[in-house]
Amino acid sequence: MNQHTLARSLGTSDAVVIGLGSMVGAGVFAAFAPAAAAAGSGVLVALVIAAFVAWCNATSSAQLAAQYPVSGGTYVYGRERLGPWWGFVAGWSFVIGKTASCAAMAMTFAAYAVPSPWQRPVAVGAVLGLAAVNYVGVTRTARVTRVVVSVVLVALAVCVAAAWSGADRGVAGDRLGDALDLGDLSWMGVLQAAGLLFFAFAGYARIATMGEEVRDPERTIPRAIVGALAGAVVIYAVVGATLLATLGASGLAESTAPVADAVRAGSWAWAEPVARIGAACAALGALLGLIAGVGRTSLAMAREGDLPAWLAAVHPRYQVPHHAELALAVVVSGIVLVADLRGAIGFSSFGVLLYYFVANVAAHTQDAGRRRYPRWLQVAGAALCVVLVATLPWRPVTVGVLVLAAGLAVRWFRLRGSPA
Repeated sequence: MNQHTLARSLGTSDAVVIGLGSMVGAGVFAAFAPAAAAAGSGVLVALVIAAFVAWCNATSSAQLAAQYPVSGGTYVYGRERLGPWWGFVAGWSFVIGKTASCAAMAMTFAAYAVPSPWQRPVAVGAVLGLAAVNYVGVTRTARVTRVVVSVVLVALAVCVAAAWSGADRGVAGDRLGDALDLGDLSWMGVLQAAGLLFFAFAGYARIATMGEEVRDPERTIPRAIVGALAGAVVIYAVVGATLLATLGASGLAESTAPVADAVRAGSWAWAEPVARIGAACAALGALLGLIAGVGRTSLAMAREGDLPAWLAAVHPRYQVPHHAELALAVVVSGIVLVADLRGAIGFSSFGVLLYYFVANVAAHTQDAGRRRYPRWLQVAGAALCVVLVATLPWRPVTVGVLVLAAGLAVRWFRLRGSPA
């Protein structure tokens, strides 16, 4: 077998589980509090907007992945449909954004799992350990993710029941009613919250970036992307409504561990450790899928010369991009030692929204024979990606623009210096 070829070993259920594992963990345990701080009681409206943007982007990704079932996701789609520079913008945005996501998930795991003095070294240990799991094969990644997702779903079910067990139904109903009153909302705050919550939904990209490793990709990838996203939307809606009803908008905004706080507000005191275990497992599941996705986009970019050729190596036995995943583990470990969780979420949203902007533009150019969804979805998706980027907190956006510009400048100088 060619040393740069990955093995097609994943079925539809494997792909759905990897996508769901990449999503369940980010939003449920990390993104609701900063979103509530931005939108107040409008956090559920922000969730609907984020879910709609994710749906537009997911349908574009599914349509493109069916035509181009290889590793790399929108980096490949942008190159094929729009040209090399578009592909580079997508790929570089994905790599930098999802590298920040890896750090955020490692820090989320450590925050729930251990006391503060141990959090950074434990987070680094989680990165290195899950990189090792990915190193020994994608089917093992799928098996581990399936276990993690099962544990998380059971934990969330217990936590939701525990939160409602002691809730005042009248107060909870009033809080949910306020969430549906659109007249008093700050729409700028709602849009910023939607951009932060989009961080939670972006995990379905893992499926597209692993397109070279699924069986019957033209049928499997679209089904898996839509299925994973639909499952995640239902989970986020239930948990988001529960958090808002039990903690209120101000309590949710001030919480550092909202699911655990919601459980503590109920009458099942024994269930709080379940929340922490579920959060830790969810963050690990998301981190596992993120490492796999970033590694494969780095592989695709290295194949085209947009990243060092060393990263294009595929392990002769395990058939994974082992150099790319090793490099990612080192970089993420460094970020974990110095980074801030909320800044990492904003930076990640910046990069991923740009990535999906390119995906929507690329899908809009596909002809009728390849089209699965109407063009207006791609127009809406591209426009909303731009809107959400514009409303994100300015600090992570500024850093994101500088890092993106640095990548573009390096590519321009490299091409300028290449022989004709």
